[in-house]
Amino acid sequence: MGRDDGSRVRVPEQRAPERQPTNGTELRFSVLGPVRARRGDETLPSGSPQQRALLSALLLRGGHTATANELIDAIWGDEPPSQALAAVRTYASRLRKVLGPQTLASDSGGYAMRTGPEALDVTVAEELAADAEKARAAGDRCRARVLLNKALALWDGEALASVPGPYAENQRTRLEEWRLQLTETRLDLDLEVGCHAEAVSELTALTAAHPLRERLRELLMVALYRSGRQAEALAVYADTRRLLAEELGVDPRPELAQLQQRILRADEELARPVDEPVQAAAPMRPAQLPATVPDFTGRASFVRELGDRLATAEGSVMAVSALAGIGGVGKTTLAVHVAHQARPHFPDGQLYVDLQGAGSHTAEPETVLGAFLRALGTADSAIPDSLDERAALYRSTLDGRRILILLDNAHDAAQIRPLLPGTAGCAALVTSRVRMVDLAGAHLVDLDVMSPEEALQLFTRIVGEERINSEREAALDVVAACGFLPLAIRIAASRLAARRTWTVSVLAAKLADERRRLDELQAGDLAVKATFELGYGQLEPAQARAFRLLGLADGPDISLAAAAALLNLEPHAAEDLLEALVDTSLVESAAPGRYRYHDLVRLYARSCAERDEEAPQERESALSRLLDFYLATAAGVYALERPGDRLVAHLHATRYPGLDFDDRHSALDWLYAEANCLLACAQQSIGPDMLRRAVDLLWAAKDLAESGANSKQYELAALATRDAAQTLGDARAEGRARTTITNVHIVAGRFDEADAEASKAMELASSAEDPVPNCWAPNDRGVIAIYQGRHEEGEKHLLLAIENFRADNNDVGQASALCNLSRVHVSLGRMASAIDLAQQGIDIYDRMGLSLRLANGRYALGIALTQAGRLPEAMSQLTEALALFHDNRQPLWEGVTHFRLAEAHLAAQRPTQAAAHAEQAIALRGIGGEWRRGTVLTVLGKALNHIGQPDRARACWLEALNIYDHLGAPEAEETRRLLTPAAA
Repeated sequence: MGRDDGSRVRVPEQRAPERQPTNGTELRFSVLGPVRARRGDETLPSGSPQQRALLSALLLRGGHTATANELIDAIWGDEPPSQALAAVRTYASRLRKVLGPQTLASDSGGYAMRTGPEALDVTVAEELAADAEKARAAGDRCRARVLLNKALALWDGEALASVPGPYAENQRTRLEEWRLQLTETRLDLDLEVGCHAEAVSELTALTAAHPLRERLRELLMVALYRSGRQAEALAVYADTRRLLAEELGVDPRPELAQLQQRILRADEELARPVDEPVQAAAPMRPAQLPATVPDFTGRASFVRELGDRLATAEGSVMAVSALAGIGGVGKTTLAVHVAHQARPHFPDGQLYVDLQGAGSHTAEPETVLGAFLRALGTADSAIPDSLDERAALYRSTLDGRRILILLDNAHDAAQIRPLLPGTAGCAALVTSRVRMVDLAGAHLVDLDVMSPEEALQLFTRIVGEERINSEREAALDVVAACGFLPLAIRIAASRLAARRTWTVSVLAAKLADERRRLDELQAGDLAVKATFELGYGQLEPAQARAFRLLGLADGPDISLAAAAALLNLEPHAAEDLLEALVDTSLVESAAPGRYRYHDLVRLYARSCAERDEEAPQERESALSRLLDFYLATAAGVYALERPGDRLVAHLHATRYPGLDFDDRHSALDWLYAEANCLLACAQQSIGPDMLRRAVDLLWAAKDLAESGANSKQYELAALATRDAAQTLGDARAEGRARTTITNVHIVAGRFDEADAEASKAMELASSAEDPVPNCWAPNDRGVIAIYQGRHEEGEKHLLLAIENFRADNNDVGQASALCNLSRVHVSLGRMASAIDLAQQGIDIYDRMGLSLRLANGRYALGIALTQAGRLPEAMSQLTEALALFHDNRQPLWEGVTHFRLAEAHLAAQRPTQAAAHAEQAIALRGIGGEWRRGTVLTVLGKALNHIGQPDRARACWLEALNIYDHLGAPEAEETRRLLTPAAA
């Protein structure tokens, strides 16, 4: 079902709400308080709380249809009753009887409210707020205050009062935040018109209700200062600074600190007389267009077409033109030239941004909007956080102004929609490598390479007529060799202009050599990377094959060893080919022995591979060799890390060999350096012939998930293999894939999901008779049960895991399960057996020389010794574990061990050391998801409380409680007890 994210409900553009017929008195609805429906003076029955939740969800959709599933989700969330659909239909039927069939309409299996635009109090408040914003911008602050007071008067207590369901809760939060923003704006206006004395009492109450809202405290300081209460104003700052330090550990924002300084120096402007008019700031007039090139040439028809289009913005429409074409074709040059010519039509300014649409990190619309708003004179403090709110403020700021917006190098229509002005008088000019057919109302222009005449004219203007006139034929040869692409022509001409001893014929001869053409077409920081065909056409067959096949791999780059495997070549032969591709600028050398494509070059390489130049079998064989290489190498790393572990014996056999390492440190260096490429390979290798190897690759590289450094990409790869295995009906692959996902969920603290995956993995392992998940899945379920407090059940799972590990002769796995069982015995109060079990695990790890696993054993023993009260021994074991985890590059387990050391120090009445370890646990990135963060915050709070920082302790516990409540974790009750005054 679709979930609402708590932001304002989006209104689809393709369907306008129909106004309710006015038969008699019109209906009115209110949600800014208790949900009510009225017809004239008559209050209509709105039914049960769930029925009011349905009515609210429909009202807040602005007249647009909500499906039954969306309404079920809105009312009950993730746990709807079995008869939810029937209940929704019943509620809708009852409401229709009360409101009338023309008001509540059935539509495409859902429902929609057909009401007038002023029927809902939220809509009225929004219109009043918008009018107030316009009045303030025009300098009419008194009218703006009246309008805002009218908007705020529409609230009748808490919005959506007593309405259940996640949708209502999200909307309550949103509407309360909006109410506070409107209140702040109105109070700001009060101060501007001199009503500072009256504002003090309201601000005092508001700051007490919202103590961490710095904007309210800033307004209170100004009101007190203007009321002649300078000392109190400064005391507000002192209180704020102390509170922020105690509650959040942060300093006041710079604006508040600057206000304090202004009060200290008795700033006259800050204390202006009541009767002194506030001058509205003149709107800023941005002029951001890049300089046009002085030698702009040709494109006359496009200049006229685009100029005429932009001129239409003077009328009743908002003009949008979108230029599309390949890289280097001159889109930006043309757009900048046209924009400069059109400046007289846009006297209020011009905005410009490079959206970086061709790169891997495109500009985010909200970031661009922030820059635009600042350029238009909006203060940083007035710029909202969300994309929707920034876009709305941007359109409001542009209203009534005539501004041209040049959006250069856009990725797609979705990126630029929020950046378009909303009213007539403004215009947008867009450039992109894609044709934006999905940009409604845009005038589309496809820009091609230059004509031979235009190309020669551009070349002549840069080089000079004297040198061209005597060698016209050679000049034509040059622009033809450039493919009439403006960027290539400009580079070639610039090189010639800078070399007075060259003739045009010399340049023509250099460019005639296709093997060197891309090398010649470079000048300074310009390179003809968009003219891929020129470079590709010059390649020898072996180079072209390498170019095509290397583009098939999904990773961000590729190492020489991996490339050699993919190409089925010896490393030195592969290096010769890769270096040749680097020389033609088709491939970049990211670092010695590593190579990468520009994103668009990779797409071009793949299109070449798919143009019948490579048989499907050859493409599949190349990717299969790459997968073999990664699996064989990762298996070797796993074997070095865990000598004696039986997993390696159960991995899928490979035909292509991997790398060998002399020691585990170099092996780990390879694993973490290749993490992104290795996981990308696993994620794309989900065909029937490669799936089992892809799953086993994830098993061999499980350190990447356990370390926390690559857990997200690891999870995506694991999910892809699981889904593919389900589709193919491969029980063995699915069981192993689900076990890898179990591990990801455990690391992230998602224990319910982890248990579901592990349970299914056990079923599949039984049917497939696969010892890998048959051993590890019950071990994982035992760990999950420990975290969830199901200790007896956890003991059963771990005893089964120990039995299965022994049947598989897997001593390493048995030791892991013994250490986990030790933790169960700790929770059950069996301290002697807990210590003995952990020691058994350590003895196995020690005997086999397993450094990383030995850390796990010492960690388990440290927990048992802590609970047994043998604190010096516990700290010794945990300190050794910490060093081993650090040495094995496991930051997640470093963090968890710091947490256990904090527990031990707290038990030993050393709260300062406990707080230090807890802080280190939090500081380590990726400590294991929100649940683990909650456990660390709880212990940190206890330590802070002991050392006399109760406010900070309470802040930690509150944050932990929020985490536990969100996750439904059992630790919530203990944390609530800590927050009680008696506990404190």
